[in-house]
Amino acid sequence: MLSLYVDLALGLVVAFLLLSLLVSGLNEAFVRVLAIRSKFLWAYLRDTLDGADEKGSWLPAKIIDVFKSLPFVRDPRPAHSDLPSPAKPGKLPETKTGDSMMNLLYERVREIDHGKRGRTSIATLPPARFSVAVMEMAAAQGDGGIEHFLRRLQQIDSPLHGPLKGVWESAQGDLDRFRQGVETWFDGEMQRLSLLYKRYVKWVVAVLGVVVTLLFSMDGLEYAKTLLRDNAFRASVTAVAGSGADAYEELKTRCTGGDPMPCVTETLSRPALVKMMDGALVSITIPAQGDPSVHWNGGAWWDRISTPSHWPGFLLTYVALLFGAPFWWDVFRRVTGIKPRR
Repeated sequence: MLSLYVDLALGLVVAFLLLSLLVSGLNEAFVRVLAIRSKFLWAYLRDTLDGADEKGSWLPAKIIDVFKSLPFVRDPRPAHSDLPSPAKPGKLPETKTGDSMMNLLYERVREIDHGKRGRTSIATLPPARFSVAVMEMAAAQGDGGIEHFLRRLQQIDSPLHGPLKGVWESAQGDLDRFRQGVETWFDGEMQRLSLLYKRYVKWVVAVLGVVVTLLFSMDGLEYAKTLLRDNAFRASVTAVAGSGADAYEELKTRCTGGDPMPCVTETLSRPALVKMMDGALVSITIPAQGDPSVHWNGGAWWDRISTPSHWPGFLLTYVALLFGAPFWWDVFRRVTGIKPRR
């Protein structure tokens, strides 16, 4: 009886792992296609260097802005240039403009850039490179040094003036300490921005979790009952789990590339995937001979979605997907005895 429940747990873990991987893949595709990381960075840089425009802050203020404004309405990234960085940085304008500081910064860092649909693709900016760029821009403003640069920033009402002034006062006129202070400050800002980005991405994952759960109409409770009656699946799981400490080597032998992750999907997930696909909006049949066939299950799928008795199982699946693929992979690894590579 104990073995039966262990096999049941393994079957559920595999199902949740597969669906979580699908959610992670969709999220990564969403982020890459829409260049969310790069837009997030340059939205912050616009706010920090030149300030908000007449429409407000460039960074998303609401969850809806992550899905609508940032990806489609307001692209904060500068236009890509194939030209190398100029030997001498440009000078600040006499009056405030919409993107003067951002453009000056991009001139200093575009050697690490490559274009993406006419825009910069820079998604991460090393703090050391930012601090050097600031020093280069300050040196280009004349003989007044950092203090003259700070006055020019104040003149054009750049939000960067406040943080740099604080760093300059802490450095007590030492240029090397000022550069290190700017680097430390910007590193802290990147960490704060990363936390903000992860908070918004969690909402993206939450939405994708709902989509995947409903698309597959994956009733976790119903699937658990199916596993209890699926002797073939339980036998395949037991075969791997029974190898204990040698499971990792066994999986490496079965899988190409020496990575156990493909073995999970290849040797364990196939029965689970078939069971999950039975209730999906579109199902795929792969016969022993002949070509695969695709079936539209719109009627049966809607019957499952609209049946209240399935909703608790949908909720269970959705909550499980919120834990993410790394969590379920770690659970699977611990239960089966697969050792992490060192």
